[in-house]
Formats: sequence, structure tokens, C-alpha cells
Amino acid sequence: VQLQASGGGPVQAGGSLRLSCAASGRTFSRYSLGWFRQAPGKEREFVAAISWSEGRTLYTDLVKGRFTISRDSAKNTVYLQMNSLKLEDTGNYYCVQSNVAVLSTRPGFYAYWGQGTLVTVSS
Repeated sequence: VQLQASGGGPVQAGGSLRLSCAASGRTFSRYSLGWFRQAPGKEREFVAAISWSEGRTLYTDLVKGRFTISRDSAKNTVYLQMNSLKLEDTGNYYCVQSNVAVLSTRPGFYAYWGQGTLVTVSS
């Protein structure tokens, strides 16, 4: 499984960005995809996840109401729409995939990780 994330960049506080993650390689009939992030000097943290077949979603409370995760089955792509960005949203955002459709906030649950895409929010 290969996960190719894109869409990061600099943005002002209050602005928006949309991250994309294209999945390729071996796929599973039931799995979930999601996003983690890691700010400089901090631990990696869960952001959001979506079950591929049913579209169920899970978010950290830190982004609820501001971020939306979605998927495009035809393109094998998952998106993270980020609105009302805050300084504390800065970090490397990693796309992840698990082998089952259960949603989890635990990083060890996800078997596949893409490279990070950097989001920098400035005032």
C-alpha cells in the first residue's frame, strides 16, 4: 500500500486548506483511512478517520466543526478539508490506512503511513 499525501503549505490563521491522500497498491474490501499530525517537539496525534465502505467518521475534539474528512472511491483518495485554521494546527500531516474498517485514534492501529505534508499556520 502506498499513500501519497499532498496539499500542505503556508496559510494564515482563519484560512483553509484541503489535504489529499491517494492510496495505491494492495487494497482491502473493508478498511479505514485517516490523518495524524505532528507539531515540532510534540507527539504525533490523531486528527480524523473515515471507514471506506460506510463513510463513518471520527474526529479529535480539537478539530470538530472545523475539519471534514471525506473520500472519493473512484479516485481512491481521502481528503481533509481544514477550515478556520489555528496556529496550533501547524504540523506535518500524515495519511494512514488500517486493514479493518474499525475507526481508532491509536497510531499503532494503522499499518500503513504515508509521508507527511507540512501545514504552517501563521498569524
